[in-house]
Amino acid sequence: QKRRDDDDDDDDRKSRKTMSEDIMTITPLGSGQEVGRSCHLLTFRGTTLLLDCGIHPGYDGMAGLPYFDRVDPESVDVVLVTHFHLDHAASLPYFTERTGFKGRVFMTHPTKAVIRLLLGDYLRLTTMKRGASSGGDVNPDDVLYTEAELQSCVDKIELIDYHQTIDLNLPSGLKFHALNAGHVLGAAMFFIEIGGRSVLYTGDYSMEEDRHLMAAELPKYHASPDVLIVESTYGVQVHASRAEREARFTGTIERIVTGGGRCLIPVFALGRAQELLLILDEYWQEHPHLQSVPIYYASKMASRALRVYRTYANMMNARIRSQMDLGNPFHFRHIRNLKSIDVNGFDDRGPGVVFASPGMLQSGVSRQLFDRWATDPKNGVLIAGYAVEHTLAKEIMSQPKEVVTMEGRRQPLNCLVDYVSFSAHVDFVQNRDFITSVDPRNIILVHGAKEEMGRLKGALMMHYNKLPENKRPTIAMPPNEVEIKLIFTRRRSAKVMGKLAEAPVATDDDDDEENGDDNTEEEGRRHNKRASQPPREGEAVRGILVTQQNSSKIVSPEDLSTYTPLRAGSVSSRLHVPFVGRVGTLRMFLNEMFRGIEEE
Repeated sequence: QKRRDDDDDDDDRKSRKTMSEDIMTITPLGSGQEVGRSCHLLTFRGTTLLLDCGIHPGYDGMAGLPYFDRVDPESVDVVLVTHFHLDHAASLPYFTERTGFKGRVFMTHPTKAVIRLLLGDYLRLTTMKRGASSGGDVNPDDVLYTEAELQSCVDKIELIDYHQTIDLNLPSGLKFHALNAGHVLGAAMFFIEIGGRSVLYTGDYSMEEDRHLMAAELPKYHASPDVLIVESTYGVQVHASRAEREARFTGTIERIVTGGGRCLIPVFALGRAQELLLILDEYWQEHPHLQSVPIYYASKMASRALRVYRTYANMMNARIRSQMDLGNPFHFRHIRNLKSIDVNGFDDRGPGVVFASPGMLQSGVSRQLFDRWATDPKNGVLIAGYAVEHTLAKEIMSQPKEVVTMEGRRQPLNCLVDYVSFSAHVDFVQNRDFITSVDPRNIILVHGAKEEMGRLKGALMMHYNKLPENKRPTIAMPPNEVEIKLIFTRRRSAKVMGKLAEAPVATDDDDDEENGDDNTEEEGRRHNKRASQPPREGEAVRGILVTQQNSSKIVSPEDLSTYTPLRAGSVSSRLHVPFVGRVGTLRMFLNEMFRGIEEE
């Protein structure tokens, strides 16, 4: 019997512990110890969020999707998309149109505008690639969504501005706002407040201002977040200076074209492409001997992409905004847009530079030109962004002797292959400094190869070893489908607001002093001085406690309408009670039970 009682006591203790603690679970459905298909499931206090919804560029069809089988789509309340790159956004139409998802989707204005262009182009390229590899027949399972489903998805997207707070009025008190993340036009970090806790999700971010974008901003006016979910793309690598990278980029191109070769620069149609075009157009303007060499921007949506950039120039840095007053900074003097290009009929007999998508050389114009030019040692391929594992762009960086063409033929790789990083991700120093400034209690590393992520985790642990053990944040680097559980003690606190925060409520002693005959003028001055001061620690405060969506406040009845949706009212009633006894006895009883007794 005693053991059963002990077990019952343990159960009671466990029950009390469960009631006073909340568990937040964070599960990478993609980009856990990898780069690609960013998608993170966050669940807390009955609310579920999906952070980003991308595909893996190194895999085709369903294989490139995040691990959606680990989530019930109907349980997801909201999807937050940080920016328009395919590895963060391209599976969104599949999730909204081909699952039971009924929640809401948020992103910034430029992200929505570009996503419609990029995902339409992605759909066209994947259909073309599957058709080419299968003799013209496309397996429906390899097409993640149709054009109609893409449009239906875009119609569901809701917009958020930088620094705008969205409150969804959920029981968990979920609200979030977007911060500028640099990286690409419209890229956002999300600062999320949920169940009395806070999470900062960086997505991809850059702390370096470039020719058209501002650097990411630090979250101001907030306490340190309880959780920071942060990218680890470059691990402990440190970038060369921007001037060095630009000099190497332009110098490599000049060396190829002056040698009579053709330079292919695989890029995604929007994002880093605009930055590289600005750099090269400026370099051609400063070097007249190169101006006879053509530069092509080969993209079906080149002109539409640049229109988007012109539309949102106010969200770029001061350099671009000032140039907009004089003209269009994206009207290039030495670069020609090619809306369509027939690779077989393209005149490439002389030197030239071609920017072509996609950036990972999976298919499309960039892959066709690569297959055509790779055997000539005079030519060159310049990889200017991060190359994802299991893509041709990553493969050729190791300089193999042979490559396989899109048609399946093997051919020698004789052309120059060089890599200069303009991927707009933070390096180790920038990432470490940002994490230190944010000062989170828990750090979760995502969006990085396992080796790079492990090195970053080790470096951060060494960085925090100088702090006392109870001041160090936890650091995790979960692989895909492995959930991280964070246990938080439920906070029980309330803000004192309005008149109660300005002066203490009068106590019974104060009433006695005020009603006493010996209340002197000096005592009145002391009381007035005390009444003008805020409440002191340990002092009793009397008011009305109002709790709404995990947030509590204490206000005086007069302030109810100012600080809460409630209104104060009064009820008057007349009650006749028969009483037999002395009036003095009745007076004593009533004064013990009630305040403010008046006799008529």
